[in-house]
Amino acid sequence: MSIFEEQHSRKNTRSVKWDMLKPVFQTDDVLPMWVADMDFRAPEQVNEALIERSKHGIYGYTIVDDAVKDSVVKWIHRRHHWHIDPNWLSFSPGVVTSLHMAVQALTEPNDKILIQTPVYTPFYNVIESHDRQIVKNPLRYEDNYYQIDFDDFEAKLKQGVKAFILCSPHNPVGRVWKREELEKMTKLCLDYNVTIISDEIHCDLTFPNERHIPIASLSEEINDQTVTCMAPSKTFNLAGLQASYIITPNQERRKKIEAQLSKQGVHGLNIMGNTALEAAYLYGDSWLDELREVLLSHKQYVEEMLKTHIPEITVTHSEGTYLLWIDCSALNMDPKELREFMIHKAKVGLNTGKDYGKEGSTFMRMNIACPRATLEEGVRRIIQAIQNR
Repeated sequence: MSIFEEQHSRKNTRSVKWDMLKPVFQTDDVLPMWVADMDFRAPEQVNEALIERSKHGIYGYTIVDDAVKDSVVKWIHRRHHWHIDPNWLSFSPGVVTSLHMAVQALTEPNDKILIQTPVYTPFYNVIESHDRQIVKNPLRYEDNYYQIDFDDFEAKLKQGVKAFILCSPHNPVGRVWKREELEKMTKLCLDYNVTIISDEIHCDLTFPNERHIPIASLSEEINDQTVTCMAPSKTFNLAGLQASYIITPNQERRKKIEAQLSKQGVHGLNIMGNTALEAAYLYGDSWLDELREVLLSHKQYVEEMLKTHIPEITVTHSEGTYLLWIDCSALNMDPKELREFMIHKAKVGLNTGKDYGKEGSTFMRMNIACPRATLEEGVRRIIQAIQNR
């Protein structure tokens, strides 16, 4: 049996996904397919490295040394064909933390920051909690596919936007941006002197035959204008270990970000995050390659089952992530009704599309990073509930 077919109970492990059902959904009687972590064990080499480190029994202050940085540099080169300098790296507990730091370090109160909606919920808080202004460049949804409205993108930059938070690959719509799309965005950001803060946490999770291109890798000029936030947390299901990094080639920007990290009392990584990051990047390739095949198979299964049994509900065409963006507009429900229907009729815990912006009001987000048996049960429940409504 594949390690991705094994079922592991996560209840009573202080899991947000499994142990927060009552507070989030007001009932325990739902199958959780929501928050973005996986129901798969991390690679065994990661687990073994953590066990071996714990055997030492001393957990004092730790450093991110050259060996850890080297594992990051080689991973990015091996998987994404981007040569980075280890001196460009700064470390933080998570990508959301990194976004907060970059926004505070590189923009000023009342500055305008562009996002492409519907988009990952924390983007809104990252901007508004620091008294910056949100400027939206809504993605165009046509023929079950999302694309960038470049005319609107440029019109918004002309309004005096100082920074652009890119989601690449995009959460929740699952787009893996093509080179031409990235090049158009970078040209406009250079023309209007807009700093790019790129959230690339899902970069490793493209489907087979799809390739993620780090936006900073496109040219020396854009490399200098971009701050890239990455982590092994989504890739290897390590979010609870709190390990991520920021790639900032421009020395002046990097000093500002590191000063902000220090100001907020954020210093390096914890021992276990440090250990897991290095092990994952040294030994995780084959595990990840198998995972990508599994996720593609899972996506295709959901698409086929919905098309066959409830064709009015469609899965948005995506190229990466383990999150499906499901168009439920044919049900003619408002966001609250749709959420309640999925909870109480289908008994499946999904993320409500409206949480990602008003553009997502008729959508639900489904996490397919689970054993096939779990996936099939969740899909069966949704089909049955819609057929019987």
